[in-house]
Amino acid sequence: MKAICLFSGGLDSQLAACLIKQQGIEVIAVNFTTPFFGSDDRTVEAADKLGIKFMRQNLGQEYKEILEHPVYGYGKNFNPCIDCHAFMLKKAGELMENLGASFLVTGEVVGQRPMSQNKSAMNAVDKLSGYKGLIVRPLSARLLTISIPEQQKWIDREQLLDISGRSRTRQMELAQQLGLEDYPTPAGGCLLTEQNFANRLKLYLQKNPQAMLDSLRVLKYGRHFYLDDSTLLIVGRNNADNLQLLQLAGKEDYILKVSTHPGPVGLIPGREKVDNDLLGYAGAIVARYSDAHDNTSARIKITRPGDTAEEFIEVVPLSPDEVTPTI
Repeated sequence: MKAICLFSGGLDSQLAACLIKQQGIEVIAVNFTTPFFGSDDRTVEAADKLGIKFMRQNLGQEYKEILEHPVYGYGKNFNPCIDCHAFMLKKAGELMENLGASFLVTGEVVGQRPMSQNKSAMNAVDKLSGYKGLIVRPLSARLLTISIPEQQKWIDREQLLDISGRSRTRQMELAQQLGLEDYPTPAGGCLLTEQNFANRLKLYLQKNPQAMLDSLRVLKYGRHFYLDDSTLLIVGRNNADNLQLLQLAGKEDYILKVSTHPGPVGLIPGREKVDNDLLGYAGAIVARYSDAHDNTSARIKITRPGDTAEEFIEVVPLSPDEVTPTI
């Protein structure tokens, strides 16, 4: 028998996978990714140490509808936690059916997160996912309504736990018993819960409602300036930002850089065509943050990914008081 486990690589998801695996169930770990959250090398390593198969899946453009129109609303910022979790379980359920697995597993703990991990929210998640009764939460199972896998004796309820609340003492004790080491410390892990990023994202989607989900990855980086009502310029703050902006740039983006002096990368995302006045304004902002900022003029190179053509324009770097506030 197989089970699909929502797997972040954090302690709770590792423990949940272990508790089910101990009962002779083959556990398949799945990690869903979006521009706002997902796995890294530590997640893959954690699954490997547990001896369970790991799968990574992109939630895709469909997730944008969840983000913009959640049934159960948002948390403190732009985080539709209940709808998001239900959507991941829906996708995990589809994977369960395709792989011939029998039920779903999560590392949720009752009361650990006030909005999304209370009994009412868990019931809402189960109903919205379409797999009510087939979702097992091993760390808190004995505090919850008995699931179908427990009813059918696929797993032994007595070997599951009754953890609740925000203290992680019992989880750490269990980790020691199971020999789990070097697990990550608890963290939100989702950019939608971070106020600054949430504000940037909401504003960008208001101004660019047709933006594709994957294009939103660039919003993590740099200083943000709006050149007009909808055209965004992102200017790298450091070399790491610059490299990320260059890596994420797509064919409908513009890349601007001072050609004669060290300085940041400027990126205008999601624009088939930008007029010369806006390009000049963008170039003047990019020059302001370059080593040419005190010059009377600066030469800006403009390129587009996938296009070998290069355009050069001369601009006057903006003075500090001319630069609009960043977002």
